[in-house]
Amino acid sequence: MAGSWWEVARGARVFDLAQPYYVGMPHHPSHPPYLFGLTKKHGDMLTPAGNSSAADAIALGSHVGTHIDGFGHFSCGGMLHGGVAASGSQSYAAGLSVHGADGIAPLVRRGVLLDFAQAGPLGEDVEITPEMLAGCGMAIQKGDVVLLRTGWAQYWRDAGRYINAMGGSPRGPGPGLAGARWLSARKPVAVGSDTVAFERVPAPDMPVHVHLLFERGIHLIEALNLEELAAAGVNEFLFVGAPLKLEGATGAPLRPLALC
Repeated sequence: MAGSWWEVARGARVFDLAQPYYVGMPHHPSHPPYLFGLTKKHGDMLTPAGNSSAADAIALGSHVGTHIDGFGHFSCGGMLHGGVAASGSQSYAAGLSVHGADGIAPLVRRGVLLDFAQAGPLGEDVEITPEMLAGCGMAIQKGDVVLLRTGWAQYWRDAGRYINAMGGSPRGPGPGLAGARWLSARKPVAVGSDTVAFERVPAPDMPVHVHLLFERGIHLIEALNLEELAAAGVNEFLFVGAPLKLEGATGAPLRPLALC
């Protein structure tokens, strides 16, 4: 099978772009925390031969950890993306009847890294502008997955520093509306970053989320780990990521990979 897809995959470098889950990990104040515990320890139950198994349980919000936002995550004027009324498309028990996370297709796309943290993590008040985006010199093609590195993944093990909440609202770097419009004009299928909110926050109306998810139908990926990818000098790669198939959910955990 020389020259086949298997030979290509076997020879590729693989970078894991997901952050680890752990008790006490960072989470946006609007979403519940990650909970974990063993439900059965080794030795609690034994087989006739003296073997045992351990098991555990987890609980988390669909927007906790490395995850992807579905189009139903934000509404505007009571409407969801595509002109669907939010009021008739949701329930606490069943979630969303349209734009659920189970409808987010697996992503196997060209990926592009735009690195703004070569000199260190961006300051908490930095807005990533169209000029900064264009200055990276990377050509973005329709259907790409575009990832922005701010360097904030370096704070992941310090939840307080990573969330950086002041008065209950996180504060951190990211694109403003002008930057979001620059990105959407190039028609990526998804954009992501290593921060908890993608856009520069605080932003009470979350205009970047509204523009990308509601107006343009572009997925957001948040809380990525882009450090190893950047350290290797990789800025173009095959992005592979499949969200959990959660019916009715507004988003889902994602384990993305970069192959090059």
